[in-house]
Amino acid sequence: MAQDSSDDKSLRYLEDQLYLSLSYNILLDKPSTIAQNGFSGGFSIGFVKDIPFTIKGDLGIGIGVGYSYNAYIQNLKISKSNSQTSLFEIGSGYTKNRFATSALELPFEIRWRNSTIDKYKFWRVYGGFKISYLLGAKSIYTDTIETITTKNIDEFNKVQYGLTLATGFSTWNLYVYYGLNSILNEADLNGNSLFLRDFKVGLKFYMM
Repeated sequence: MAQDSSDDKSLRYLEDQLYLSLSYNILLDKPSTIAQNGFSGGFSIGFVKDIPFTIKGDLGIGIGVGYSYNAYIQNLKISKSNSQTSLFEIGSGYTKNRFATSALELPFEIRWRNSTIDKYKFWRVYGGFKISYLLGAKSIYTDTIETITTKNIDEFNKVQYGLTLATGFSTWNLYVYYGLNSILNEADLNGNSLFLRDFKVGLKFYMM
């Protein structure tokens, strides 16, 4: 927890400016033929500028910037030939299939907490919105014969956004992200548009 330079405890103070989240990633709206078959995890880390609205510091907003990495283990194979991307379901016979993304994220939070300038353990409810700008996406497929790594996949949306919620007591906070737009943009699977939204659930830690 950080505070204003003044020693007057009636002045506003700052809270929860660094964050780390660990999540389990779930793909929503996927076709019945697409299944997640392993632990799909991710993390994000960043800085939030805390802006309190009240003298007590119990209500305010947070505006930040951070970095996130997310992996998704499933049976959607992505390959590329002559700048043409192909997506199709795979059955058995492979040992690894996953895609992963890294992104710059811009979180915005409406913050409530019952902290004080000298109370370090408190309840919090932070709800908000997050925009992510894709820095890179990569797919890895491995079977008994070959390993195929695909990069620069244009079908991934450059901009993704969704709702966030972090709530808990002291260090431990439940974290939820609900994606509002598709991870993929104009992707085709068996002649149909493929719309995959992201849902994350995990833990979020705030520091300083």
